[in-house]
Amino acid sequence: MQRTVPVDATTTAIDLFFRDRSEVIAAYLLEGEPGTKPAILETGPASCLTALEAGLAERGYRLDDLGAILVTHIHLDHAGAAGVIAQRVPDIPVYVNPVGAAHMIDPSRLLHSARRIYGAQMDPLWGAVVPIPAPRVVAVGDGEKILVAGRALRAIATPGHASHHHAFVDEATGTAFTGDVTGIALPGGSYVRPPTPPPDLDLDAWTVSLDRLAALGLRRLCLTHFGPRTDVANVLGQMRSRIWEFAGVLRPGWERGESVDELLETLRRHIRPAMLAALGEALAERYDLAGAMRMNIEGFVRYFEKRKTA
Repeated sequence: MQRTVPVDATTTAIDLFFRDRSEVIAAYLLEGEPGTKPAILETGPASCLTALEAGLAERGYRLDDLGAILVTHIHLDHAGAAGVIAQRVPDIPVYVNPVGAAHMIDPSRLLHSARRIYGAQMDPLWGAVVPIPAPRVVAVGDGEKILVAGRALRAIATPGHASHHHAFVDEATGTAFTGDVTGIALPGGSYVRPPTPPPDLDLDAWTVSLDRLAALGLRRLCLTHFGPRTDVANVLGQMRSRIWEFAGVLRPGWERGESVDELLETLRRHIRPAMLAALGEALAERYDLAGAMRMNIEGFVRYFEKRKTA
């Protein structure tokens, strides 16, 4: 079972085997100068903590060896295990977008919202979500540069998927760790699918975020769902067009008052030929593990409602 994938000499993707499936959620181990502590970028959910530890062990590390945690945003598939790790590594700082910092310190509202969505599946899917002491949560502003693992990373505010979303850019290597702003693009296929959950979906902001990344001249994207990609222009271009494509497919039905289930069927019919052609049946199914389709529809419904009110 392959748990780690080298990205470059000092970066390793760790497969978190979400729901016992490979290549759905990745964390990234960042190493640097000898004598510096490594960092982890994205923790995944606490339900995957054993897989994270196994991946670290393949590189000769334990959780106690980590010197920092960075998360692109606070959704549970990206940051859910941060509190549990912080409990076990008492001095570790957790770097996060300022909008999300309060929810890392007090996750009660985040958990309330998630439990409404996931119900009885909440704990099996995500595991424990633990508050992080306020002094350990480091809010990182747009454009701010931080030093972790002996490497300088610049935070780039990339809202659209979520208001509390950052990408982290290693300017020395031209690598961006992009969370969900660059979508779901699983190995073995060419299709890029946007994850569009409520409540923060904003297509205009997302387009600006993608344009900001495109202007950086990046050589590599490291996606949480899943892995490194060097076809930067292709991934960014697919995302830019697809968020608006999905909106165009769904809006007429929403205006007619169709239900979430009806809109879901509309989008599934629309994307299925292209996804099957690009991915095949088995890989297309794994995309739903990385981003639940029903939640994507609910995100668009919320987006349409907010724009109508505005």
